[in-house]
Amino acid sequence: MTGFRWEIISEYAPLFVQGAIMTIQCTIICVILGTSWGLLLGLGRMARADDGPWKHILRFAVQWPVRVYVSAFRGTPLFVQIMVVHFALVPLFINPRDGILVANGLMSSDFARMLRSDYGAFLSCVVAITLNAGAYVSEIFRAGIQSIDSGQMEASRALGMGWGKTMRKVILPQAFRRILPPLGNNAIAIVKDSSLASAIGLADLAYAARTVSGAYATYWEPYLTISLVYWVLTFLLSLLVQHMEKRFGKSDSR
Repeated sequence: MTGFRWEIISEYAPLFVQGAIMTIQCTIICVILGTSWGLLLGLGRMARADDGPWKHILRFAVQWPVRVYVSAFRGTPLFVQIMVVHFALVPLFINPRDGILVANGLMSSDFARMLRSDYGAFLSCVVAITLNAGAYVSEIFRAGIQSIDSGQMEASRALGMGWGKTMRKVILPQAFRRILPPLGNNAIAIVKDSSLASAIGLADLAYAARTVSGAYATYWEPYLTISLVYWVLTFLLSLLVQHMEKRFGKSDSR
């Protein structure tokens, strides 16, 4: 094995920088959207009524669809989901000729064409990872919310607070402190999973490494470089999560 050729990395340094920026952008957007979507799914999974017509409506129209959704996205590979979203779901909505949004007049064909050509891979990556992350985050939120003593909900309702206000002001803040570590692990997983989108042409770190390896017929330098960058990103993200844990821990001890 020959030595590490730094000239290859220096020549393609702008490409690696652009790839790192793209990876960070995808991670931030997917973490925010995936967490929000997961919270909605988690609340839907727990939606129930003790009696009346809403008991069956919530069970069969909300709980079971959410269960099927979570099972499907947790039980299939993310790579396959990215492919389905990119080659089937996204064209279904924004195809310049007969996409649903274009056909209904919600988007012009020129804008749809520009969106597909310039941001198609990015959009598919965000949608696929968000849908996938939401399935995992929903279970995290469900476990966190169920870990809170049910007496707190009953006490809040007895004080006149509605279900939504109780969940927002009492239950979720406590649950968030408990589920912060698994949420951090999920964010770290998103950083690494975003590399799968290079298969559909997303110009991220993995795409940069594949470009360099194809140009020089070498794999040691480019893939070792992006491995280091991925490690730095996940290490910094883990430090951020640890900082948030300590900060919330101080507020709990007061």
